[in-house]
Amino acid sequence: MTETDSNAYDVVVLGAGPVGENVADRTRAAGLSTAVVESELVGGECSYWACMPSKALLRPVIAQADARRLPGLSRSVQGPLDAAAVLARRDEYTAHWQDDGQVQWLNGIGADLYRGHGRLAGPRTVEVTGPDGARHVLTARHAVAVCTGSRAVLPDLPGLADVKPWTSREATAAQAVPGRLIVVGGGVVATEMATAYQALGSQVTLLVRGKGLLNRMEPFAGELVAEALTESGADVRTGTSVESVTRENGSVVAVTDHGDRIEADEILFATGRAPRTDDLGLDTIGLEPGSWLEVDDSLRVTGNDWLYAVGDVNHRALLTHQGKYQARIAGAAIAARASGVPLLESDPWGAHTATADHAAVPQVVFTDPEAAAVGLSLAEAEQAGHRVRAVDYDLASVSGASLYGDGYRGRARMVVDLEREILLGVTFVGPGVGELIHSATIAVAGQVPISRLWHAVPSYPTISEVWLRLLESYRDN
Repeated sequence: MTETDSNAYDVVVLGAGPVGENVADRTRAAGLSTAVVESELVGGECSYWACMPSKALLRPVIAQADARRLPGLSRSVQGPLDAAAVLARRDEYTAHWQDDGQVQWLNGIGADLYRGHGRLAGPRTVEVTGPDGARHVLTARHAVAVCTGSRAVLPDLPGLADVKPWTSREATAAQAVPGRLIVVGGGVVATEMATAYQALGSQVTLLVRGKGLLNRMEPFAGELVAEALTESGADVRTGTSVESVTRENGSVVAVTDHGDRIEADEILFATGRAPRTDDLGLDTIGLEPGSWLEVDDSLRVTGNDWLYAVGDVNHRALLTHQGKYQARIAGAAIAARASGVPLLESDPWGAHTATADHAAVPQVVFTDPEAAAVGLSLAEAEQAGHRVRAVDYDLASVSGASLYGDGYRGRARMVVDLEREILLGVTFVGPGVGELIHSATIAVAGQVPISRLWHAVPSYPTISEVWLRLLESYRDN
């Protein structure tokens, strides 16, 4: 007979990825007893199949590309990357898919870990079925936080399962580099993995249904990344959809809507995400299984006073750093409500309000060149009804950029709210720009007036001098 026990906590967290870990950290810091439920590895998608392994794959690619732009180094780095060494370093950054270190951290903050599949079983109740079949019934005095993240979505193509396609998980965890790789999609995962595998020795064919890459950023971001991928040897095809996929004699064969037949060793679909809420027991509390969970700015699920949805599952900003930000807000809100402290919901930038989700979401795409953006694009600002002006500047004209590497190519844009003379969005594209984006994030989130930005003097000669050039262009035009 299956053993069952029951335990009560102040807070129960479903999911032990970075988001769930941060919720637990904040609630434990507030003195609330906290249980964390995880069905896979503590550390979640980011640690083992997304952010960390993908950036470990990309770092040598970017370092080599930078070195090739510098006389004195370029001739030394013309050979291929040591793919085996790159994959081995990636394995180190995933801790070889062992979560002992993260479990130790969770134990260190005083949270209780329950391994197994957790499902809601009515209000404030979670049932956990462990790997050994044991059942645990957890009740939450104050809050249940759903932090189960998202999963890759595969298209509805006949026979696709038989092909055994890659998703982001297989791409970041692969133990060998395929000789030929088809990548389907034009977003962050598609462009980053196309960049990595082309440099590691694959012949990459990138199939993009839309007109260009990175369509959530300014158009020039995708244009510059596509140009660089093509120059690296990748075959980039826009306006192209996959009609069928088969595996013949070990090779993948994809047929496009143009009738082209493309053969490869593997095919990666990077075509969207879905919430991990399909087997979560949402139906026991009147919500639809498999749905994104709508929340207010304190991350509390609409219509519930005890249920929170934090990170990807609420569909506000599917980024690890943004989910961790939400977790800090949610943890503070849970603690405040538990102690009877009034929430500062009327303060749009207060301790309990995830305002940045609407106004100042930063992101870096680790391609070559890098693409980094925060806030609204020009099109988004105009669609929102703002009276704005875009100010562009050629990054190659900045002294720091030309010193960074010969033949530097890049572009910067700031979107100015003409009514308030603050920045609504900033985009940088070019080698090394990922480290510039936090200055832009501070300017956007802080709503720093342009008159004050004039006094933020960029050091010479750095790429950051682009700030001065953007301000000069705004003043002079």
